[in-house]
Amino acid sequence: MSSVLKHTPLHSIHLESGAKMVDFGGWDMPVSYGSQLEEHHAVRQDAGMFDVSHMLNVDVNGNDALAYLRRLLANDAAKLTVPGKALYSCMLNAEGGVIDDLIVYFFSVDAWRVVVNAGTADKDVAWMQQVASSENFDVSITPRRDLAMVAVQGPNAREKLWSVRPDWKPATQDLTPFTGAMVADDTLVARTGYTGEDGFEVVLPAAQVEAFWRDLAGKGVRPCGLGARDTLRLEAGMNLYGQEMDEQVNPLVSGLAWTVSLKDADRRFIGRDALESAVVDRGLIGVKLLERGVMRGHMKVRAEQGEGELTSGSMSPTMGVSIGMARVPLGVQPGDALQVEIRGKWLPAEAVKMPFVRNGKIIA
Repeated sequence: MSSVLKHTPLHSIHLESGAKMVDFGGWDMPVSYGSQLEEHHAVRQDAGMFDVSHMLNVDVNGNDALAYLRRLLANDAAKLTVPGKALYSCMLNAEGGVIDDLIVYFFSVDAWRVVVNAGTADKDVAWMQQVASSENFDVSITPRRDLAMVAVQGPNAREKLWSVRPDWKPATQDLTPFTGAMVADDTLVARTGYTGEDGFEVVLPAAQVEAFWRDLAGKGVRPCGLGARDTLRLEAGMNLYGQEMDEQVNPLVSGLAWTVSLKDADRRFIGRDALESAVVDRGLIGVKLLERGVMRGHMKVRAEQGEGELTSGSMSPTMGVSIGMARVPLGVQPGDALQVEIRGKWLPAEAVKMPFVRNGKIIA
């Protein structure tokens, strides 16, 4: 089976490093390089790096690029006017369900980039091309599998990146969150991430990524796998496609209403009609378990207002307790008492405001 899995340009380094590999969305990816716990703490306390080359950069170019993205995405690409600025959005189907969540970058009015998730990349590109052709937008959609991507995250991540690529510092030291800069041909450094820590996501030619990875490792940046990536994003209160939302779930019940721009009544993005008529009777909330145990996705949650379900759950390495996200009836507030069913027993839990952890500090 493993022979049919796709490999990133860093695959041989992962094997050389003794990584435990798993099938993730059809890609052979490292889940950890030894201790998932130590990888998690490295990102919270120092610096870690993740191979995210399985995600797909898609270039959108052409005279109609802006009009096309305003139709395609629930958030409004017209908000982006400064080169390098980025925006988080969902791409919806006609029913308002989430085809994928993504980041879109503005380079110029006719040149944009969309970064989509690995497991949904093929269907995303097919959908993007279908919308472009069926609605006659003058755009080209170019998947960039010639590029690799590395996330360098943690309180010391930026300084360590500059120590191995000092010539990148002038263009990147003043970047604000959700902004990127081109530092060389086909090399984008963006102040984005999926961990709740500061750092960069670096997109660069696949042929250059192995040397970049080895240079970072030489400065003590710890390789981290999917296991740490999941506990870090959960502590940061960040959604994961396929768990918090999917094609059957709209962003309004997934804690993502802030990514839907309804300001311009004339902008009829795909899925808008469905969202405007949707009954929103549930929402997403953080959950902290008050007894020993580990919460997982799909476990039942009870509140005074009714029953809900965990969408994600894990042990929090930073907090030392189990945390999760749950879709529950509207009206459940931070501080409310909850119960979670674990192995047939209802255990006490508390509703909390997310994120649980930010910049290394417990805030939940």
